[in-house]
This record gives sequence, structure tokens and C-alpha cells, in this order.
Amino acid sequence: MVSSAEYGSHTWELLLTVDHQHEGVPKEIKLPVTGDLHVGGLMLKLVEEIKIAQDWSDYAFWWEQKKCWLLKTHWTLDKCGVQADAKLIFTAQHKMLRLRLPNMKTVRLKVSFSSMVFRAVSDICKKLNIRRAEELSLLKQSEGTLKKKKKKDKNSKEPATEDILNLCNSPVGSGSPANPGLYSKTMTPLYDPVSGSPASSTITWFSDGSMNEQNCSILALSHPTCSPEVLAEMYQPRTLADKAKLNAGWLDSSRSLMEQGVLEEDQLLLRFKYYTFFDLNPKYDAVRINQIYEQARWAIMLEEIDCTEEEMLIFAALQAYHVSKLSLSSETQDSICESEVDEVEAALSNLEVTLEGGSKSNILEDITDIPKLADNLKLVRPKKLALKAIKTYWFVFRDTSISYFKNKESAQGEPIEKLNLKGCEVVPDVNVAAKKFGIKLLIPVADGMNEVYLRCDNEDQYARWMAACVLASKGRTMADSSYQPEVQKILSFLQMKNWTMCSQAASEPENVDMKPECFVSPRYTKKFKSKQLTARILEAHQNVSQMSLVEAKLRFIQAWQSLPEFGLSYYIVRFKGSKKDDVLGVSYNRLIRIDMATGDPITTWRFSNMKQWNVNWEIRQVAIEFDQNVSIAFTCLSADCKIIHEYIGGYIFLSTRSKDHNETLDEELFHKLTGGQE
Repeated sequence: MVSSAEYGSHTWELLLTVDHQHEGVPKEIKLPVTGDLHVGGLMLKLVEEIKIAQDWSDYAFWWEQKKCWLLKTHWTLDKCGVQADAKLIFTAQHKMLRLRLPNMKTVRLKVSFSSMVFRAVSDICKKLNIRRAEELSLLKQSEGTLKKKKKKDKNSKEPATEDILNLCNSPVGSGSPANPGLYSKTMTPLYDPVSGSPASSTITWFSDGSMNEQNCSILALSHPTCSPEVLAEMYQPRTLADKAKLNAGWLDSSRSLMEQGVLEEDQLLLRFKYYTFFDLNPKYDAVRINQIYEQARWAIMLEEIDCTEEEMLIFAALQAYHVSKLSLSSETQDSICESEVDEVEAALSNLEVTLEGGSKSNILEDITDIPKLADNLKLVRPKKLALKAIKTYWFVFRDTSISYFKNKESAQGEPIEKLNLKGCEVVPDVNVAAKKFGIKLLIPVADGMNEVYLRCDNEDQYARWMAACVLASKGRTMADSSYQPEVQKILSFLQMKNWTMCSQAASEPENVDMKPECFVSPRYTKKFKSKQLTARILEAHQNVSQMSLVEAKLRFIQAWQSLPEFGLSYYIVRFKGSKKDDVLGVSYNRLIRIDMATGDPITTWRFSNMKQWNVNWEIRQVAIEFDQNVSIAFTCLSADCKIIHEYIGGYIFLSTRSKDHNETLDEELFHKLTGGQE
């Protein structure tokens, strides 16, 4: 007979693994437990059994089979589903991680492996003095982008320890929310007058104090670029399919690092994932601006984004200028006074990318009488057999549409054609040296995109019409308060392109040792000889030689934002009902279906016209509904569909930000928009 006490006992043995470095202490311990024992009680019993005097507050149970943390310490083992066969590891939640920053520097620091990636990135950015952490995320390099590097690394190990910035003095984050003061508008920042980087008191203000001025300077300043040989060894995408590999490894923001297979001392990339750089301010954002600049610089150097020869030379000139200035950074001529910073701050409105649906800065600034443009422009229509028909018409731009007439006198009658630009793609076709100012319009029609080319006579005319087209594509008119800043931004970019060779340029001492191959992509190194490149970069250099360091970086970012492909992340997808693969471009305000073979856009869908989207997690299919009964569905072939789902939700979340409410972020809303229910 079994006694009543034994019959009522539900005790069973649970094998626990303790992750510690103490010798002579067993790492596996068996404890008798019951199903109604809560997780916190199990931790207490285990620590008492180990008998090691140390701080165990950062430790928690990791369930190996289920790939999840047992963080709700008040839950019982029964409620968690833990049974005798469970493999529980008692391990630290904060572990060492190596992060490759946009400037290609590697930092080593302690990161929470149990927090959601969104929170972990927020804590990382707080330590690195980077505001607006919601714009960044962690990227795991895909196998395809590592192949070239592996060949070289057979005989060489990881970078030497001196190349790694060690920030492991204190853990990043302690489970508490990010300090709301980080976004306070009332703080008084101090910055270094030479470099523009935060001074010591600002460092204390932003971080937990473990970030010293030297480390901050490394992150806030750019350093001479790598040699052409090193550049040649790095992964350079050649096709759209190659570019799709770059975006396949984004981590899920709603899950922890440990849940996604990241191990201690692994290396991840910290990158700006969302191309909406909100509230850039040189007084607070020395590190942030530099890291955005570096991400843009490497994207151009490695040809992750296409640009013309003229544009490449501008980027090269800004880089060459910036590096030469760094060598003179101790000179007084290089100092950034407050008035210069204020001038840069005033120009920031030209750099911010604002989503449709975001609140206007001041609605009263928008005039009630919507203006119009009327002028003679050349219309170029591509014909078959490579012939083009070019003819001058009288064009009238009103609201979001362009109408054209035979001449000015007939403008009172019916137009020859009326083009509605809402939702179209606007691509610049400019060569300042050749006095070519073209606007390429890809207008959505039932069976694809209708191509229309407009030719302007001069820079001013081009800037006005181009700005109107850009706004109209987003559903805005010229009455919008962003019209004039858009015109000025375009004129500023054209001015940088408009250079003439200065006779003294070649003899400037700071340019004697210039290695042009370090400032342009390998394609242009093969196309031109070194002396030719140097001469052309010096020509372009004349228009940027009077800028401060911060302004040079901001101009570089502005030029990057002006490129047609800016902000596009590519994925290979298969649309429902289609028999071939296409490329989907995800941007801050739209989705673009692109022909994989030709690279031509097929259709554009704007987020402002989106009614809803959802994911069928069983078949991994994303379905989106737009206005006018337009709906699409696709499966993602080059990455998990969760990544595209998070991109869409993330951009919509970022469009809700406002300068009037910038102290805290609604993290719950972010996870509602991006998390999904898998």
C-alpha cells in the first residue's frame, strides 16, 4: 500500500545547467521540484544549492528546446509548461557582443540577450550617444555577402584587438526604460568647437558615463578611407538579386537576440534600417550624423546605390575635402563656431525626410490659393526602334497634374493630354556640364508604367518643376510648406555639380598626396587614370572648399538623399498569380515592383494610399489593400516575410513622430504595427 503522503506528492527531478566560470563547482545540478513551484522560487533554490557568493541578479533561465527565456518569475513551472525533460540553462542575460558600426569600426560591449531587439538597440544607442534609436537595427550578414571575405581570411584571423573599441565596463541597459531625458528639448548641450563632438558633460548627459571623450571622438569623426585593395575585397552587389542579399539578415525587433540564434561574442552589424532621419541636430548628433554619413559613403563606394559619374565626383570631392580637413583639425581655421552650427541647423529642414501622413510643421504657412506653374518645356516620348520624338509644348502644372497644350494661346481650351502625377516615380536626368536638365516621369497605368520625359531650359526652371513633380507624386501641391525648401535643396545640389577648374587647384598643398582611388567606387578607378580622377575631383572640390566639417557631412547626406534609389531596400518576391520572380523595393513612402531582368519599375504603391495589410503566417504571404479596390499579395523568396512586414509597419510608426512629442516613444505601438502573430 502507498501512504497518503507519498500518493499526494508530485515531486520530480529537474536537471539545471549553470553557466558560470567557477572551477570545482558542478555546472549541472538536479533539484527536486513540483509543478506549482514558481520560477523565482526555482532560482532561489538553485542559488542556495550552488553556494557561490556572487551577484546573480542578472541571471535567468533559458529554455534550450523551446528557445525562450523564462522571465516571468511569478509563473509556476506548470504554467510555463516545464516538465522533467526540459533543459534549463541558468545564464546571464547581458553578454558580450561585437557590433560593426556604419563607419566599419567594431565595438565590443555588453548587450541584453533577453530583451526584445528594439529595446536592446535603444540601450546600445544610448551608450554610443546616438539619438533616435528607432531608426537603427541589427543586421546579420548573409552567407552570400561573406564568401569573398572568407577566401581572404583563410590565413588571417579576426581583426586585432586594437581595432576593436572595448566598451565593456558596464552593461548596456538594466531592464529599465531608456531615460526620457535623452529626448528632452530643455537640455543645454556642450560640443567640442573643433570636431563638433559632444564634450564631457554632454557625454555624461547622454550615456551611463563609461563612454569617454576619446571613444566618443572615434565614433563622431571620420578617418582616412581604406585602400583600393581592401575595397576590392569587400562585397559589392552587381545585380538587384545581389542587393537583395544585403537586406536578408535583419533581426526580428520583437524577439530577443538569444531567440534568434545570436551567441555571445558574435558579430552583428548596427545599421540605419529606416531612411527617415528625424530631427538631425549638430549640437546633439555628432555621432549620429557621422554614422549616417559613413553609411552613405560606403553604400556609394561599394555601389550598393547607383549614381552618375557627375554625382560620384561630388561625393569624392566631399570625402577628399573632409579627410584633408581632418589632418588640419588642430588648426584654428577649422573651428566650428556657434553661428556656423546655427546655419547648418537652419538648413536641416532640407535634409529631413518627412513621410506622407506626418503632421505639417505649420499648416498656416500653406497658402490657400494653390499656385500653378506655366512654361514652355520640351516633351520627349521614347519611340520604338530607338527613335525619340522631341517637341516643345506649353505646360501648365496645377494641383497634382500636368497638362500640355500646343502653345500658350490655346491654354484656355482642352489640353492635348493631362497627366496625373499622384503615385508616379520621379527620376532626375541631369548633366549640369552638358546643360541637360531632364525629368523622367514613370506614371502608373493599368498595364504598367507610362514613361514621359520633360526637358527644362535652365537650372531655375528645372528646380521649380522638379520640386512640383516630387510633391505631386506624394499627393501634395505647391501650396505645401515644403515646396520652397524642396526647390532650394535641388538648386543647392545643382550648384555643387556646377564647377569650373581653378588654375590653382592642382597646386594646393593639401591635395598633393590625394589618392583618388580611395574616394570613388572601383568602377570609376578602372574607367579613369589616377591623374584624370585627381583633376576631376579637384574641379568638383572648388564648390565645397568653404564648408565646415559638419556642413560637409550634411551636404554629403543631402546629395545621397537626392539619388533616385535612395532609401530603397530590395527583396526577391513572387506575386500572387505571377509565374516569374520580381524584385520588391521598399522605401520610406512606397513599394515598387521592379522587373528583375531589366531593373525597370513596373508599378508603384504609396503607403499614403494603403488601407490595411496582413500576413498569412502559414503560407508566409503578405497581402496589402490600397485605395480604389487595388490589392496585392506576394511571398518573399530572399528573406523571411516578417522582415518586409516589419519594414512597412516600422515606416508607418516613424511617420507618427512629431517634434512636439519627442521625449518618449510608444514602444507598444511599434510592436503592434511590426510584431505580427506568428
